[in-house]
Amino acid sequence: MKILIVYYSRTGITKKIAEKLKEKLNADLEEIVDPTNRQGALGYLKSGKEAMRQIPAKIEPTKSDLSAYELIIVGTPIWAYNMCSPVRAFLNDNKDKISQVAFYATEGGSGSDKAFVKMTKILGREPKAVLTLLTKDVVQENYSAKLDEFINLLK
Repeated sequence: MKILIVYYSRTGITKKIAEKLKEKLNADLEEIVDPTNRQGALGYLKSGKEAMRQIPAKIEPTKSDLSAYELIIVGTPIWAYNMCSPVRAFLNDNKDKISQVAFYATEGGSGSDKAFVKMTKILGREPKAVLTLLTKDVVQENYSAKLDEFINLLK
């Protein structure tokens, strides 16, 4: 199965999981490019505000031909109990090019369930599988069992 992992990562946590999935699934990888500066306290506040208001970010077009993939795994950090604004923009821009999808999220505490519902609504199709990882577990390298379980659901 030809798989593409598409993700956005402000701090590197969501990227770390994308890279691990790429390795384990022999998948292609594409980072969502958002030219907005989201660093520091102001970037954090701006990001949370966009997520709460469900405002899509202005992102660069994807480089990959999404229709060439049998499965697209979309990774998002959770901002203010929502998907991040760059992922919202990616889904809005590409919903007609995605056939089968799976989601994963990294979060400090909660919000992924709400985000997955909204992501599903944008695409108009149920994900094949979903995965939520806590930031602290990713930092402490304590997520391999959950990751393997997610991967098994994809096969």
